[in-house]
Amino acid sequence: MILSTVTIGSLAWLAPPAAEPVPDLLALRVGRAETISQGTIENAVILIDGGQIVIVGEDLPIERGIPIIDLPDAVVMPGFVNCRSRLGLDSRAGTVSDPEVRVSDEIYPRTSDWTDVLEYGVTTIGLYPPGRGIAGLAAAIRPKGDSVDELLLADDCYLTMYIGADRSAKKLVRDAFEEVDKYMEKVEKAREKWQKDQDKKKKDDEKEAFEPPVPEPEVLPMLKLRTQELRAQFSISKAADYLHLLDVLESEADVLYDIQIDLRDDLDLFYISDQLGEAHTRVICDPEIIDHPGTRRARNLPAELHAAGAKVAFIPRSDSVTGNRDWLEDVAHMVAYGLDRQVALRAMTLEPAEALNVGALVGSIEAGKAANLLIFDGDPFEAQTELTAVMLEGEIVHGELDQ
Repeated sequence: MILSTVTIGSLAWLAPPAAEPVPDLLALRVGRAETISQGTIENAVILIDGGQIVIVGEDLPIERGIPIIDLPDAVVMPGFVNCRSRLGLDSRAGTVSDPEVRVSDEIYPRTSDWTDVLEYGVTTIGLYPPGRGIAGLAAAIRPKGDSVDELLLADDCYLTMYIGADRSAKKLVRDAFEEVDKYMEKVEKAREKWQKDQDKKKKDDEKEAFEPPVPEPEVLPMLKLRTQELRAQFSISKAADYLHLLDVLESEADVLYDIQIDLRDDLDLFYISDQLGEAHTRVICDPEIIDHPGTRRARNLPAELHAAGAKVAFIPRSDSVTGNRDWLEDVAHMVAYGLDRQVALRAMTLEPAEALNVGALVGSIEAGKAANLLIFDGDPFEAQTELTAVMLEGEIVHGELDQ
């Protein structure tokens, strides 16, 4: 077969002659693409190859031979990313310090809840381990697969931690970091011994590279927090908890973390919104309009947090299939009450993907990311709009599209 060069935008492809289809290549042409990372693109063309996005742009030329899905009235956005869920998992735990526990060990591949929420546009789920204190390591999954390996998108996504305005909660975290200090002392002693041994060796070929002691499993996640190889997700219940968190982390300035909180009418988080904003903290919360404590004054706290400079990531109001089904409608309610539309879209996609440390893989429509796409017949936040199709890594897994 003689190959010819196909040019898409600035990319050149080797393609068969025009009369034959191009294997694995697919062009999706839509009325509007909400890319998240590049804003809104009208008359967008998305080129997909082997389940990944190759390029996206406005009115890009499409060479003959590349299959086209032409949807001039459709709106496309990235699949929803739920970064904090226990959906499909059933174990429970108390207040513990188990940094080494991995939620991926709980995954049972044939859980129907995950495929159910995929129908509603949730294409990435962040699962976290049970319990309070230092509960363990979260994982990101694709909600479709017959084995753990097929489901698992990434492991050790964040360390799940809880902090409260009490001594025991703070002590749990401090003690865990003290174990890191002890390990570092062991490393230093081992290095000193190694250096003495090397000094006794006269020939370079007799010398050995230093190998630090292997940390205990429960120490490693805390060590990775210090080296920024891992981020923490701290759950709090009130403003005072955040102030105590700052106290605990006063000597741990390098730790990257997000805050998770359930919105409710007696919540006083607005007292620290400026502090959260100044630090550009990511706040993970449910899309809920709350009343100011003791009044009937409605507050759109996510909008206030964004205005202060904080980042907002949404999770469903209920950690259930129904909650995931209603998620988009609940976020639309926040937009109707003043939350910026682009902020709301990002809060369901790229921000939770970043919280899961998989922002390089999912969460926006851009080159190199998985083709996890939601196709609507209108604006996603309009009540009459329907989700007509869900694409997971280039495969239509819900709905149908004419090609």
